Amino acid sequence: MKPDEPDARLADPDLLRQGGLRLATRLFAPRDIRGTERQRERLREFAQAEDPLADAVVALFDELPKGRGRALFEQALENGIDSLDDPPRPLVDFFASVEAAPYWVDHERVDRGARAIVRTGVLSLFPLGDMALMGGYLASRATKPLVGTGAIEYAAGRRLIETTHWWLDVTTPGALHRGERGWASALRVRLVHAHVRAAMNRRPDWDYAAWDRPINQVQTVGTLLLFSLVYLVGMRLLGVRYTEAERADILHLWRYVGWLMGVDEALLPADEDDAWRLLWLLAATEFIPDTDSRRLAAALVRSHAEVGAGRGRLGKVASELSVRVHTAISRLVLGRTNADYLELPDDPLARAAVVAGAATTFAAETVRRRLPGATALQERLGALARRRYAELLGSVVAPDPSYARHLRPSTPRAA
Repeated sequence: MKPDEPDARLADPDLLRQGGLRLATRLFAPRDIRGTERQRERLREFAQAEDPLADAVVALFDELPKGRGRALFEQALENGIDSLDDPPRPLVDFFASVEAAPYWVDHERVDRGARAIVRTGVLSLFPLGDMALMGGYLASRATKPLVGTGAIEYAAGRRLIETTHWWLDVTTPGALHRGERGWASALRVRLVHAHVRAAMNRRPDWDYAAWDRPINQVQTVGTLLLFSLVYLVGMRLLGVRYTEAERADILHLWRYVGWLMGVDEALLPADEDDAWRLLWLLAATEFIPDTDSRRLAAALVRSHAEVGAGRGRLGKVASELSVRVHTAISRLVLGRTNADYLELPDDPLARAAVVAGAATTFAAETVRRRLPGATALQERLGALARRRYAELLGSVVAPDPSYARHLRPSTPRAA
């Protein structure tokens, strides 16, 4: 088949030609994952799609007296839509959708996926910040709402902590059952996305031709893939050994999270094969960095440096180590060209230390898999580490599980 025909496979995008992503594609991708021009065009159609159910709920909030819509939403979230007397149609439609679990969801698999994540304790947070968030900044169209609200550049530390709290919520075993904390967190963040989308759509300077619809379906599923497949890639590169079944269960967990957050089912990867092919298409269409990518990367690096703030000389050492380790992981995964574009510090010693740490983790994981009872013990230790880390984060920024501050009227910053 000729390269210019619509069903001919396209050449690999730059993102997958360098760094750890290139290595992971060669080692972990199941087969030739390259997409076609027809598939690329079909994916791009979803860049004009938003989330009608959540958008209608946010529009309802604007129509009702201040605070009334949010109170109705929270009551329905906590007690079910039937607890409301004569509930507004947008809320009825929204909860009729999210309370009707899709046929494919298997909560036993969801909980197994959560336990596999919990087992790795706080090590899981490195792919979250250094690969998912930092790598996501290379997708410049998706960064425009972040820049427009100032949520990352002007409050990077707070946003990173909030994202971590949310991630801990949805990856805790049992938390994604109806009415539980993770289930509610996914729906609340879906509403935050709709609120920000409405704010961006009101902007006279929003460039639809260049940036697509704000927080569109492509961007939402792209974020989902960063938390799922890219997380798995990152953990494997850091030495963690997940079985094929564990990887499938983790992806199943995130498929359900994506469904709760309004991702079109046509986009949700059903398995690892699907996820790799979708990652390829996203890499080929969405990862186009610009100057905003640098601004956001710099803000994230500053948040890493804040870990030692106010702790004297020892704090300065902690801040330096934090920046060196986090940016070394980003460099190893994203590759030299992308890391240089984002102006990340280049420390060969830190990169060597990360590689050595990954080798040590791989050796420990090999022992765990062969030692009876070691996996169950590691799950308990991982859960304890996550709880303590959540308490530490809470002492820095008080958690707000309602995300209420993100739903207050605000004036967006210029893009």
